[in-house]
Amino acid sequence: MRYALFLGCIAPLRYPGIESATRLVFSKLGVELIDIKGASCCPAPGVTRSFTQSAWLTLGARNLCLAQNLGLDILTICNGCFGSLFEISHILNNDEKKRNEVNENLSNIGMRYDGKVKVRHFAEVLYNLGKERIEKCMVNRIEKRAGVHYGCHFLKPSKVKKLDNPEKPKMLDELVSWLGVSSIEYKDKMACCGAGGGVRARAPEVAIKMAKTKLDNLRNANAEIIVDVCPFCHLHYDQTEKTLGYNIPVVHL
Repeated sequence: MRYALFLGCIAPLRYPGIESATRLVFSKLGVELIDIKGASCCPAPGVTRSFTQSAWLTLGARNLCLAQNLGLDILTICNGCFGSLFEISHILNNDEKKRNEVNENLSNIGMRYDGKVKVRHFAEVLYNLGKERIEKCMVNRIEKRAGVHYGCHFLKPSKVKKLDNPEKPKMLDELVSWLGVSSIEYKDKMACCGAGGGVRARAPEVAIKMAKTKLDNLRNANAEIIVDVCPFCHLHYDQTEKTLGYNIPVVHL
């Protein structure tokens, strides 16, 4: 099994440990990850898409073409990257007019999107590998009470992604349970961390307030760790905890 690894921006720039852990874990599981040379930002929908959908589609399609040239599907380690690239591929595969417009733009750099690349989230791939395969590679069980954070772009829009029930999902809860972690229920579990959609950059006080609400709920539920599947959510929880004085370790799955 081989995938083209799409790192995104935050993991390699702010949390290289996420990247190295991803490479190590998938190697142990027998999954080969191939680097995508020349990849750009996904690009983030909360920024580029809000200004010009054409540029958002074209930049994303360029990344898809890089994986297409490798003959591989894409593996993402970030909800935002997964959301952008998955939705871009879905739009282009179902809208001939937009696909033609994007391919006209791509022709300027000698590329053409043909719709053959699938976009996968790393947690989805881990889940599909199955409990038995993961347990065989596990070194130590993690006996902790964890508050799992799904984030916004992993499961939604659910009518397109169809990975899990967007209101009462089980995928991440089951995944962490295979590692010995007890996934706890807590208030507003499916709420946004507060960072997305440009909120962290444009209205940081709102972003911090939203994260504080979730952190309070996690603390009230006696969470010992927070498990996320998105470096941007990870960054926001991490920085908010430092700002407000919380002490719940944040772990990227």
